[in-house]
Amino acid sequence: MTELLRIENLKQHFVSGKGIFKKGYTVKAVDGVSFSVAQGETLGLVGESGCGKSTLGRTILKLYEPTEGKIFFEGKDITHLTTKEMRPLRKDVQIVFQDPMESLNQRHTIGVILEEPFIIHKVGTPVERKLWVKELLVKVGLPEEAANRYPHEFSGGQRQRIGIARAIALKPKLLICDESVSALDVSVQAQILNLLLQLQQEMNLAIIFISHDLSVVKHISDRVAVMYFGKVVEMGDAREIYSNPQADYTKKLLSAIPITHPRDRKRKRSANNTHVA
Repeated sequence: MTELLRIENLKQHFVSGKGIFKKGYTVKAVDGVSFSVAQGETLGLVGESGCGKSTLGRTILKLYEPTEGKIFFEGKDITHLTTKEMRPLRKDVQIVFQDPMESLNQRHTIGVILEEPFIIHKVGTPVERKLWVKELLVKVGLPEEAANRYPHEFSGGQRQRIGIARAIALKPKLLICDESVSALDVSVQAQILNLLLQLQQEMNLAIIFISHDLSVVKHISDRVAVMYFGKVVEMGDAREIYSNPQADYTKKLLSAIPITHPRDRKRKRSANNTHVA
């Protein structure tokens, strides 16, 4: 597969507690992370809250300027591009946030919200944009009439579909999903994950899927990177990571996944008893 994104030794450090009489201390949110993502691939980025995975996603998007390291997109070094120079690339790299209620302007109709990316990037005529908005809504499983309603009139799952519609409006090549299903019920989570997989196939999307929930990441990822205190402690094929984890931290995360099926619970008890014996 063709490489789309590559990051090399990426670091994002913040100085905290600094004042007139305080020197402050450095928080190493991201501390020397390297990986690549291919076209059409999903990389799951997992770890506990505070491990730096969301900061890493925002640094890749250059919402934060990296402290050190390099970011390559389609072979081009974008690490030090200015805000103006990054603007044409914004349509190729988009993000879906955790809370769509926070990321959607409550004073605007869904039609206005979805039309905004086309206006910002000066794509299409007003008539074409209205048509594209309707097509986007249908694409994410919502009726065309939703364009005339406001965000508060929708459920959490429906709002997340709207967030996804906005993110794919300009046909991006890379989608960063930052805890984008963690606020949803389990049944709704499955629907959104299936929607993402469907869109990925249709659009050949690359996805970086950020989550603290390993069971969710397992469902959607081709490869998995496990983060701990700003570093990637293990990375590899998703099936291999889940069946044969190497890092102690990965093993601890996997052991904490709730087992819902009685047969699997019995199997785990038997394995533990065998280990004790």
